[in-house]
Amino acid sequence: MVTTRSRLPEGDGADTAVVARWLEMLPAEFDAKDRQMLRKAGDLALKANHDKRILSGETQLRHALSIAEILIDLRMDRETVAAALLLDVLKDSTVTLEILQRELGESTAHMVDDLTRIDLLTDLSVDVSADDEAQHAENLRRLLLGIAEDIRVVLVVVAEQLHLMRSARRLSPELRRRLAHETKEIYAPLANRLGIWQVKWELEDLALRFLHPEEYKRIASQLDGRRADREQFIKEVIELLRENFQAVGVNAEISGRPKHIYSIWRKMQRKAVDIQQIFDLRAVRVLVDDIAQCYAALGVVHGLWKHIPGEFDDYIATPKANLYRSIHTAVIGPEDKTLEVQIRTREMHFHSELGVAAHWRYKENAKQDSDFERRIVWMRQWLERKDEGADGAAPGDGAESELEATRIYVLTPMGKVVELPKGSTSLDFAYAIHTDVGHQCRGARVDGHIVQLNRPLRSGETVEILTAKNGTPSRDWINPHLGYLHSSKARNRVKQWFKQLDYDHHVELGRAALEREMTRLSISEKPDLEAAATKHNLMHTEDVYAAIGRGDLSPIQVAGLGSRAKNESREKEMPEIHRNQAVVKGEVVVAGVGDLMTTIGRCCKPVPYDPIIGYVTRGRGVTIHRSDCPNIRAIKKSESDRLVTVHWSTEQRETSYAVDFLVIASDRKGLLRDISAILTNEDIDVIGVNTSSDRKTDSARMRFTVEVRDMEQLSRLLSKIEQLQDVNLVKRQI
Repeated sequence: MVTTRSRLPEGDGADTAVVARWLEMLPAEFDAKDRQMLRKAGDLALKANHDKRILSGETQLRHALSIAEILIDLRMDRETVAAALLLDVLKDSTVTLEILQRELGESTAHMVDDLTRIDLLTDLSVDVSADDEAQHAENLRRLLLGIAEDIRVVLVVVAEQLHLMRSARRLSPELRRRLAHETKEIYAPLANRLGIWQVKWELEDLALRFLHPEEYKRIASQLDGRRADREQFIKEVIELLRENFQAVGVNAEISGRPKHIYSIWRKMQRKAVDIQQIFDLRAVRVLVDDIAQCYAALGVVHGLWKHIPGEFDDYIATPKANLYRSIHTAVIGPEDKTLEVQIRTREMHFHSELGVAAHWRYKENAKQDSDFERRIVWMRQWLERKDEGADGAAPGDGAESELEATRIYVLTPMGKVVELPKGSTSLDFAYAIHTDVGHQCRGARVDGHIVQLNRPLRSGETVEILTAKNGTPSRDWINPHLGYLHSSKARNRVKQWFKQLDYDHHVELGRAALEREMTRLSISEKPDLEAAATKHNLMHTEDVYAAIGRGDLSPIQVAGLGSRAKNESREKEMPEIHRNQAVVKGEVVVAGVGDLMTTIGRCCKPVPYDPIIGYVTRGRGVTIHRSDCPNIRAIKKSESDRLVTVHWSTEQRETSYAVDFLVIASDRKGLLRDISAILTNEDIDVIGVNTSSDRKTDSARMRFTVEVRDMEQLSRLLSKIEQLQDVNLVKRQI
């Protein structure tokens, strides 16, 4: 254990004199302005917490002063220390957020406000299964980072937990174990992720001491000497290495630490070995400029001390799966004590601490989350800049965009943490709990107050959903302008509910639309609905009709699919030489023939991808007809051997096809002009027009011959003409 030294005077009291003496003992780094601000914070804390005590029996103010001391040892600024002094003051009506803003500034006031919101949210006693407990603890860690708009708030929370653990002997055994469990699951991993190693080690050792006291005492008794002695040993090793590295021209940065008791216990558990088989009880890390110096440093280490066989790993030559690179060796060091030495470049070290090989990630078996990891990296870099005394953006000085989260963490009434995208509402929360809860949602309470369902939630809020037994979703929920749902997952569940509700109706609409399209385009061959379902990732042929009825598919996408699929299949079956020749020659492929003149029949005017057949003429190659062309049907049996199998090529050239269509409409002035305008806008050439009017019925009959690229362009043209005023029928003519 680490012996801690307090600046607080002896005794249990906490009054103006105690605060004054504590201020007098502040380090020299705190100037007169700092002390004046902390004196104001102390006065406000005395005003609000003069007679309050925490569970351990310690006064709230003395508890706050102890936390402030830990933060001072971490070299935190006056605002952070002031926020620690003001823990819990907003729970007293005599001190308000406005008073804090006026007396101590916006930054400190916001930190105190965040600390108040965090209080009591990190309770692991909620009813979660053993399988869910690890995820619940992870979500609580993320909750703390999500609530804190300022990284320094997290440091205050971790420091508070450290002081609670230091004074946990005063608690009952049950409370002490519960506190130790929360420390092990939440706060030590937080300190680990932020790189506050000394705090992390002490939290883990204290947690082990209260959770497994016998094993803690056994390991402590087997360690040779006090921790202070082991630290002195490391200092002497570092100095010896520095001298030898300088002698051979290796520019090295060396650090070290004795392994703490929890880490020893964990390694013994993981490897099922005794303490005598743990060779990194004392370890130093060597950072150098390049790979060549890594091996030069290794030569120096092995020249000084005998290495232990079987305890050498070269992860530079053979990196780990997560790209971790370093040299690890264990030696018999001074005084015949085992020593582990890690050697790597500074670039490798940065990767191991902040990259995909980050130490905290594999220690906690954490899942990869790029957003969360980005925030962790920024926090640690900010702390490192602060520790190094470098100028950098303070958490409250325009750096919020780096720290801003893309997720929020809210709680159920039972205390379970739920992760949601930032901007999510109570309705998103309801669907995250269960689809049925979302469907039946009729209202929500947030922190005990009724709120509108489209109000965005904030991390740390407790949400209770009000449901109706027979409640159903509203179509307003999927209106993006109303803001009810932010997450695509919840929005898709609502859409799916309405899709299922209207399924039968959409099937009928789709079937009618497809039949109408096929009639209008004079397509006689039934479409391949199974192919359409496969192509559009639908389960059944009925789903194709439903998709058309909902507007997800257009009828033309399905109407000609049977013919198109057959064309593709036939072309794949052809010899490659014929396929190549067909593409060169044009748009129609004659089975078994690679170089034969083809012409489109003027009688039926087929268009890709009409079902077609070829007729071998005398001297004019093959004429292409629709399969249902009247002229083909009228061919004599004696000439049937002149019919050949043909199909459209899957690689169509930019060309046009003549096609006829009929318009029947009520006769009116400007009808022909309106149709001509559509033809012009669609960039379609008109080859011929034949119109006639019936005065008795005031009807007009118009037959157009136009050039189109394919069936889709023809369908679009007929649809637009059909929408004109007084048009009764638009249909392709064969």
